[in-house]
Amino acid sequence: MRISGGIVKTCVLVAALVLLAPAPGHAEDYVIGEGDVLSVHVWGEDELNSTVTVRPDGKISMPGVDDIEAAGYTLPQLKEQLQKRIASLIKDPILNVSLVATVNSRVFVVGGGVEPRVFDMPQRTTLLRVLASLGSLARADLRKAYVYRDGKKVMSDFDGLFYKGEFDKDIRLEPGDTIFMPVKYDQNVYVVGAVNQPKAILYQDGLTVLDALLMAGEFSKYANEDEIVIVRTTDGKKERIPVRTKDLLKKGDLKQNVQLQAGDYIIAQESFF
Repeated sequence: MRISGGIVKTCVLVAALVLLAPAPGHAEDYVIGEGDVLSVHVWGEDELNSTVTVRPDGKISMPGVDDIEAAGYTLPQLKEQLQKRIASLIKDPILNVSLVATVNSRVFVVGGGVEPRVFDMPQRTTLLRVLASLGSLARADLRKAYVYRDGKKVMSDFDGLFYKGEFDKDIRLEPGDTIFMPVKYDQNVYVVGAVNQPKAILYQDGLTVLDALLMAGEFSKYANEDEIVIVRTTDGKKERIPVRTKDLLKKGDLKQNVQLQAGDYIIAQESFF
């Protein structure tokens, strides 16, 4: 069977376009920045093919094309601009623009709660994936952490996302985002007053009043075993949370088993009788 030259040429062209097409993923919506390295391939015109670096002024140059703006454009947008320029040299140019290397896809992690790091994102990623790669977050105050983008906070309080599996709160990170992870200044819960073993307990997520009381041992003989008080400071304001200890310990009233926060003081008061 004889295959015409025109069909062969068409098949080769289609195959080449498939091979040159950008890989699926983030490439289509990636915004080019200064320092990024691009590959420009013009089908059938080897002398126009080139690998270029986006200059500090945001522009690139290549054979047949002088100074064209690249920074701030996506790959498809730049491709469209290049096609218009090259069309003045050859008829109906077929070209592909691909990303070779990036320096514009960095995410910065700062704050006293973790070791400062710079992440190069070869592909788009999410906040949760970056948090999971940081190692121990025991020193970080996730409730006060936030993502900073373009002069404003776009997401605050990572506690529910990281510790409670509230995945609907996860966000996709953008190049240039800064993740601020402050240190957790008070990492303890304190059990004081009329107990046999007053102590500081390292706070862990999910710690409750009952957990803390069991770690501190029994009440002293002078304690008012019917009720204790949790003293909590929020935004500089003190709050007193009463807990009916007798109902918790002897009646199993779990409503009294308050979830603790780092910095809480559990005060067992002395009885007057």
